Amino acid sequence: MEHLTEENLVEGEGEDEGKGVEAGIAGGIPGRRRRRTLLIGAGVLAVAVVVTVGALGLGGDGGADEGAAPGRDSQVVEVTRATLTDRTEIDGQLGHGPQVPFPVKADGTVTWLPATGTTVRRGQQVLRVDDRPVVLLYGSLPMYRELGVRQPAARTEEQTGEGASGASGSSDGGADGGGTGGATNTGTGSKTGTTGDTGTAGTSGTTGTASSGTTTAPAATPRPLHGMDVKQFESNLGALGYSGFTVDESYTELTAAAVKRWQADLGLPRTGRVGAGDVVYASGPVRISGTSARVGDAASGNPVSYTSTSRMVTVSAPANDTDWARRGSEVSVQLPDGHDVTGTVASLDSSASASSGGGDEGAEGAQGTGGGDDGGGSGGGGGKAATVSVVITFDDQDALGRLQSGPVTVRHTEKERKNVLTVPVAALTALAEGGYGLELADDSGEKGQKENEGDSVAGRFVGVRTGLFAGGRVEISGPAVHEGMKVRIPK
Repeated sequence: MEHLTEENLVEGEGEDEGKGVEAGIAGGIPGRRRRRTLLIGAGVLAVAVVVTVGALGLGGDGGADEGAAPGRDSQVVEVTRATLTDRTEIDGQLGHGPQVPFPVKADGTVTWLPATGTTVRRGQQVLRVDDRPVVLLYGSLPMYRELGVRQPAARTEEQTGEGASGASGSSDGGADGGGTGGATNTGTGSKTGTTGDTGTAGTSGTTGTASSGTTTAPAATPRPLHGMDVKQFESNLGALGYSGFTVDESYTELTAAAVKRWQADLGLPRTGRVGAGDVVYASGPVRISGTSARVGDAASGNPVSYTSTSRMVTVSAPANDTDWARRGSEVSVQLPDGHDVTGTVASLDSSASASSGGGDEGAEGAQGTGGGDDGGGSGGGGGKAATVSVVITFDDQDALGRLQSGPVTVRHTEKERKNVLTVPVAALTALAEGGYGLELADDSGEKGQKENEGDSVAGRFVGVRTGLFAGGRVEISGPAVHEGMKVRIPK
């Protein structure tokens, strides 16, 4: 029998352990490797439990919103009730309207010009040419001819008569006793004759010529000048306080007498006639906006320009977006100081011009250069959108305060929906089956979904009907939506 030593014991344990393991594997008895496998399986199970708990939201208070799916934007908004307004906004310029040149027809040298900003009214001078005033009158017709009583030229009548022509007699007979006698009678329409007797056998003859005479007829009566321009001038003459004539379409001697009094007050020669260069017409009082000539220059061209005395707004609107600019439509104008005033569309230009960054440089009908057979090419507007000029006036000039010019914002309301449910347009989701829906961010819409299955969509979406779009928001409606409902904006 062997002695059991510590070494043998250790060695025996190793052998026994090896045999036990081999026996365990062969007989299916768990050993150390079995226990290791069980430990690894328990660890995997524990990790799976933690992941499941985290996914169900049972552990901690994560920062994500409830129901948020991985990769989904977490922004949530509420359905609110508000008033939506669809309106056009466009920039404009406050001023006195477009500049208009005076059609000055006076010939001569400019001897006086008004200062820019001066207001000129009926009867006042716009400028002086050869130290003669060019006067402003009100009207729509231009001054295209001289006005005055027509004085026809005197008629001259010439009368001519012819006397009898006689044969001159001669005789070859005896010269003795021959004699010649004659008598002359001169007068208007008279006959001058010469009578001669020659010899015994001679013949007698008479030769006569008729002289001509001139008669001057009495001068014809002056004839009045007729026309609507006459009536327009006489209306102004009466408005200036001159009378003694009838305001009609006839320029008579009575009109000429009143004109002489007017000319005397202006320091002009009393001719009773009004030259084409003596007056200019405008629709009313004007504000001098500038001069293109200086004192001493010739009065040709357009030396003086004017604008309206009333303040107005001018807008260069896109030619394809002028539905709002109907004449008579009311608009809201925000002034540079921030307060709003009400204006009225007064006019819309009938022609478009190419837009340019420098202001009013777009020329109507600018021709392209370098174009092909189709007439294309680069136009004067540099490819920018065409615009039309819109003028907005104000009935209450005092509402504009003391501001004379500056940038403004013009607003025109197209549509308005009051007290409706709205969400940001970005919250709408296009549904596969058509239409739009909202993704619910909580259970605020589940009750509506259950009660109105026809208006709901599978998942967490609810179908809606859209209305007015304005200002980045949209009007929504439907049985399943209500104020305060939380919806998610898709990422």
